Amino acid sequence: MYQLELKYGCNPNQKPARIFAKAGTLPLQVLSGKPGYINFLDALNGWQLVRELRQATGLPAAASFKHVSPAGAAVGLPLPDTLRRSCFIQDEPLSVLACAYARARGADRMSSFGDWICLSDPCDASTARLITREVSDGVIAPGYDLDALEMLKRKRGGFYNIVQIDASYTPEALEQKEVFGITFEQERNTLEIDDALFMNIVSAKKALPPDAKRDLKIAMITLKYTQSNSVCFVKNGQAIGIGAGQQSRIHCTRLAGDKADNWWLRQHEKTLNLPFLETLKRPDRDNAIDRYISGESGDVLADGAWQTRFTHQPEALSGDEKRAWLGQLTDVTLGSDAFFPFRDNIDRAARSGVRYVAEPGGSIRDDAVIAACDQYGMTLGFTGLRLFHH
Repeated sequence: MYQLELKYGCNPNQKPARIFAKAGTLPLQVLSGKPGYINFLDALNGWQLVRELRQATGLPAAASFKHVSPAGAAVGLPLPDTLRRSCFIQDEPLSVLACAYARARGADRMSSFGDWICLSDPCDASTARLITREVSDGVIAPGYDLDALEMLKRKRGGFYNIVQIDASYTPEALEQKEVFGITFEQERNTLEIDDALFMNIVSAKKALPPDAKRDLKIAMITLKYTQSNSVCFVKNGQAIGIGAGQQSRIHCTRLAGDKADNWWLRQHEKTLNLPFLETLKRPDRDNAIDRYISGESGDVLADGAWQTRFTHQPEALSGDEKRAWLGQLTDVTLGSDAFFPFRDNIDRAARSGVRYVAEPGGSIRDDAVIAACDQYGMTLGFTGLRLFHH
């Protein structure tokens, strides 16, 4: 098959629409459903991301994509109890790939609502069971176990989008796109993110332990497929905050830092023990948790309509409790797709437990950024590599 007709393009008025191969056949098959234009943009960007994470770390990887940027990305490390509880996962055995997916989906559950799921390895039954519980548009993987495929085909009444991609496919070196009838052409960004990228440590603190190096690779590979400007906070093999598509670097850092803080606050004991009604749907729980975390003291809990989500009135999470809990978030890594032009990015990063930073360097204010990292005891590496993605 060399082409697929699509329902429409980015919007319903944009017809006709299709994806096609200029030569040979498409390196993918639709096993169920009818993915759309944006679905395929998410699927193909996400597939590249998880494939590179797999190659860079040796671990199965997963990503949650929305509107051509990842809401979350992770590798398959075991889930501690707090993460399981914050993702509504009971004490069931999880495959390594399922752990990667749970982490990717659990990074920013609000943004992941209705996402596209990308898996580096063939989807197994453990991962499929998690996927069936969440609201998503579809999934792309290099293969599917038979029982996993049967589970996924029952999702959405049999209309769930399932795409299988040829893992051996390598596109041409040059890529093209059209804007306003003008064709743009460039060499694909095939630069490899590896340990050598983090050798130029410019801060006073030089320590970069293996786990931090792994997390910095995850951050930079994630940024490689995130709409620019972008920054990415990572902890324990999981992107915990991604700031994508902002015109200002500090707004990227604030957005990503706030998401990282919310990820951590979801693991506070009060949040984990919110007395939800058993009949409350998962998206409604996510919305309630987000509002609970963002509320100051008892203001949110005073909303009578909002209280109907609980069996009884929950105890408020005070500002002092939030600050104390956020103070325990440590050893976070931060990657940036371009240099930090001001130290304010480092000041904001320090509030979310960042200890290790990678950015290209090259700003006229590099000295101020280095000084800020030294003030906070951070390790800063200049990669010399910009990773804009548009």
